[in-house]
Amino acid sequence: MNPNFEPMVDLSGARARAEQCANEWDLKIGEPFSLSNVSFVAPTSDGSVIKAPWEGDDESLNEGDALEAWNGAAAAAVRLLRRSGRVLLEQRCVPGTDLSAAPEDAALEIAINLARRLWKPATTPFRPVGPDVLTWLDHAEEEGSVLVPLARELFASIGGGAGWLVHGDFHHHNILKHGEHYLAIDPKPYLADREYDVPTFLWNPMPIRMTDQALTQQRIAAFVSAGLDEYRIRAWTVIRGSYLRTGSEFVAPLRALVE
Repeated sequence: MNPNFEPMVDLSGARARAEQCANEWDLKIGEPFSLSNVSFVAPTSDGSVIKAPWEGDDESLNEGDALEAWNGAAAAAVRLLRRSGRVLLEQRCVPGTDLSAAPEDAALEIAINLARRLWKPATTPFRPVGPDVLTWLDHAEEEGSVLVPLARELFASIGGGAGWLVHGDFHHHNILKHGEHYLAIDPKPYLADREYDVPTFLWNPMPIRMTDQALTQQRIAAFVSAGLDEYRIRAWTVIRGSYLRTGSEFVAPLRALVE
């Protein structure tokens, strides 16, 4: 683990739950992976990965259910090997390099092909994203996000959408190489429009700030060619950006998507 890396939240409780399950499963836990901000994630002695979320992480509530749903999805996501509550034992990707290492055109093609296998009609136990979006917009407004009024208008125009199981945090750093293929990790699954998954891809890999309009348009066009609705992609990007990308540098690029 990077000694200079500090998680965004206190993961001591998550670590304790992971260690308890590891003991029950007769596994040893290695050093946690860097960049695991809201979950304790570490390799195990059997070559797998153990993951335990921070107590306040509601977005990943159905992560285990999603991985189970995707187990037959043409190897689109890491396999769930075992679970105890919200502590998950998952397949480890080897070599594990993420999609940010791939050239742009190849990364875009890989991501779209992967997303098509992840998106599937679903109902319970997954939750519609709409109610949570309204809560996130309220919080963003309290914190001074200037895009919230526009985001509310766009959300009213498209509705929450609840027809598809989506990844919820779909981007380069959550798509890892396994052998000659790539698998998705770390879902925050909801029922939503498929277009809900595109924004996080548009503003990644870090540290992209969406200032390259040509690149953004190229990516949007590729997802539209895959069957998605362009207006919904643009709308969801502004909506999600209003609470996930609140820095001043994002305001103009996000507004430009719907002007």
